[in-house]
Amino acid sequence: MLDDLQVAGVAVDLDDREPQDVIAWGLDTFGDRAAIVTAMQAGGMAILDMATRVRPDVRVITVDTGRLPEQTHEFIDEVRAHYPRSQWEVLSPDADEVQDMVARRGANLFRRSVAERMLCCDVRKVRPLARALRDVDAWFTGLRRDQSDSRAATRKVAIDHDHGGIAKISPLAHWDYQRVEQYVREHDVPHHPLYGRGYTSFGCAPCTRPSAPGEDVRAGRWWWETGAPKECGIHFSVRAGSGDYESSVALADVE
Repeated sequence: MLDDLQVAGVAVDLDDREPQDVIAWGLDTFGDRAAIVTAMQAGGMAILDMATRVRPDVRVITVDTGRLPEQTHEFIDEVRAHYPRSQWEVLSPDADEVQDMVARRGANLFRRSVAERMLCCDVRKVRPLARALRDVDAWFTGLRRDQSDSRAATRKVAIDHDHGGIAKISPLAHWDYQRVEQYVREHDVPHHPLYGRGYTSFGCAPCTRPSAPGEDVRAGRWWWETGAPKECGIHFSVRAGSGDYESSVALADVE
């Protein structure tokens, strides 16, 4: 485990380095206590491809929220076959928590308010991942600074205080979407079929739509909301105060 001072120094050293160098550093430093966390989007796939070139049996975590598009389920199988030595963990939310939430608030509670959408994300996605991250010392994410204002200050290496002080590594932080796409094409990385249908970001089926030309890459996420960043709570915790949601509200009010 690294402390804040050590990580600050590493972050400075790695800030102008290419993603492959950052990934190699992370795998060398944390070994099998590091995991790639991906929602199967292009950035996560590029990181997975780079990592398997260093460590073919790298640990990979993804969350099946119970509301994913069928295309994502099929794509997970495709990716696992493409990288046969990688060690996969497909997480599911706690069935009792989901049942209780749906019984009290309905299956589509996320349409009513940002707070209720955050609750749904919390139960279906944030909590399962948080439980899995208790067993690692570092996790790799596909965060990029160009994705949104809330991600503009993303550091390539940081202490993740929302998940027990483990290291959070974002090798693609300085890349833009075009560089990710270029890498995917040049290295024949599996590409989610929803990109071919106009999606530029995707998660659960009822909460994602294709993006219109010229829209922000995350515009299709929770498109009916106003006044809240396009985040689920994994990277910016409302409870911990690291999100800038006007509704920081309060998951407590709806739980």
